[in-house]
Amino acid sequence: MAERHTSRFRRYQGGDPLAPPVDLAEALDAIGEDVMAGYSPEHAMREFLRRGGEQQPGLDELGARVAAKRRELLQRHDLDGTLEQVRELLERAVLEERKQLARDVSMDDGDRAFRELRLDNLPASPSAAVTDLSSYDWSSSEARQAYEEIKDLLGRELLDQRFAGMKEALEGATEQDRAAINEMLGDLNELLEKHQRGEDTDADFAEFMDKHGDFFPEGPENIDQLLDALAQRSAAAQRMLNSMTPEQRAELMQLSGQAFGSPELMEQLARMDANLQSLRPGEDWSGAERFDGEEGLGLGDGTGVLQDLADLDQLAEQLAQSHSGARLDDVDLDKLSRQLGEQAAVDARTLAELERALRDSGYLKRGSDGDLRLSPKAMRQLGKALLRDVATRLSGRQGQRDVRRSGAAGELNGASHEWEFGDTEPWDVTRTLTNAVRRTVAEGGSPASGVRLSIEDIEIAETEARTQACVALLVDTSFSMAMDGRWVPMKRTALALHQLIRTRFRGDHLQLIGFGRHAQVMEIEELTGLDAKWAKGTNLHHGLLLANRHFRKHPNAQPVLLIVTDGEPTAHLESNGEVWFSYPPHPLTIAHSVRELDNSRRLGAQTTFFRLGEDPGLARFIESMARRVEGRMVSPELDDLGAAVVGSYLGSRAPGSSYTDQFGGWGERGFWAG
Repeated sequence: MAERHTSRFRRYQGGDPLAPPVDLAEALDAIGEDVMAGYSPEHAMREFLRRGGEQQPGLDELGARVAAKRRELLQRHDLDGTLEQVRELLERAVLEERKQLARDVSMDDGDRAFRELRLDNLPASPSAAVTDLSSYDWSSSEARQAYEEIKDLLGRELLDQRFAGMKEALEGATEQDRAAINEMLGDLNELLEKHQRGEDTDADFAEFMDKHGDFFPEGPENIDQLLDALAQRSAAAQRMLNSMTPEQRAELMQLSGQAFGSPELMEQLARMDANLQSLRPGEDWSGAERFDGEEGLGLGDGTGVLQDLADLDQLAEQLAQSHSGARLDDVDLDKLSRQLGEQAAVDARTLAELERALRDSGYLKRGSDGDLRLSPKAMRQLGKALLRDVATRLSGRQGQRDVRRSGAAGELNGASHEWEFGDTEPWDVTRTLTNAVRRTVAEGGSPASGVRLSIEDIEIAETEARTQACVALLVDTSFSMAMDGRWVPMKRTALALHQLIRTRFRGDHLQLIGFGRHAQVMEIEELTGLDAKWAKGTNLHHGLLLANRHFRKHPNAQPVLLIVTDGEPTAHLESNGEVWFSYPPHPLTIAHSVRELDNSRRLGAQTTFFRLGEDPGLARFIESMARRVEGRMVSPELDDLGAAVVGSYLGSRAPGSSYTDQFGGWGERGFWAG
């Protein structure tokens, strides 16, 4: 007998099937910004997921919508208002009692101390506190009245769950009214139990309605109609309990015992619920799903509201991602869709895919200490993005050399790389066609039937510059750079230049040097992850010492000295290796810095200062230092710093152009001096 296969179909819940895959570029750029600002990659990733992207709502927005709906439900329905009233009445009763104890001079001190101790040690739970105070002998009449209002409020609420309009009808009820309620419940239970035994008659029903008909505005005409109306409400009340957390349910049940000041009401209602469940077992007594407001369900909407509140609380916790090990896969998308609509679920699913892709794509890796770090792959991706931004800024200046060109002289070096947006070099035709043939065969096609080129097949022939450059990028790491918002632009600049040289000018030698109170050579990962520290000193002298040592290691390369700073030198190295600091700058510190700058000139370095800030004194000082070594001073705006540094580097090694005209076209958004 052939095996029978069955298929199951359900509504598609994956969002737009034609939508592009998640774009990690924006996320990685934002994460990189935060990492360079001093955040850990894990924190930076969490912050991006919270903020979201330009077109992608984040967790904060989804959480705000959850909170807004929760507030709306709480403000629109009575249940939370009643519980809040219980808390307020309890607080008022305790406060009034404390006032009375404080001003009653005739009270025995021992009695006063005992009462105060009892009030001080009330349970934190409102229900437990109300129960604990049931035997308390109130000294204050205002306090006693507030406490009695709690019992009255609870009684009306419990009755309103089963009988429409009871809460309003019994407001200000007397003892006689409450006795009438108890009598009606007793007679009702007797009628229900008699009906269950099959012993009731139409006369029994008529007699009951003649006596208690005012409690049933629906006007049932027979016992079955009465049972239907009561069972619907009673089942809705049970579903409300089922929808609560165990803590909420325990809180309500404990408070219910104080309704009208005795457990009699709750006992009668429990007896009624049991009778109705036995007589109408077809009602939904065990479910916790909300109703959709069908006619005749009285408290069905209230039950749905409580379930909504529980769902929203759970979603708020899931979206907060506050506990250790939290993942966006934990978010209940079905609940989110029910509460906020399908688009909210699609947004959350996209964020989860982003988180999963960031963790699985190799952009983040865990170090030996267990902390996440940006991987070399992530650094390359960030560098590419920054370099594209630099290229865009440079290409907007008339006459500027194209940053995307691999070699200054355009001589082929035999190497190639995959085509990237913005590449202008010629194709490596042989490798491109080989890639296309291999891909066609891998996809099951045959080269004999034709080969189609795809973007990923294209390889670009790389070129090599005739001369090598030895580049030292000195970046100011003093605290003022971070304090004045220059920390991240400085790091972005270093990463862009590093990416350019590593991918397009591999023969050049780049050294990154950070100089604060002292200077140190840094790898790009170390510099981008550097935290700002409060340490006085701008030790340009030490930085120049390291740069000149770098130049001497590569005597056949053209030295290029690039200095990014926002302050005058305030520290130098003594002969014993100790740092000597003075502010304002001491002439000895200036002399040491100038002497080492002269050494850079004697080594043939082409020097450019990139001045950040508007201090006229700093401008005059740097201008004089640049003029001394026939260099230049650039004062770019922060968002143009990367383009200024990269443009300076490219100009310094451009063939057939003198160093004096390398900066043509720069200046629309900054100014030049020197």
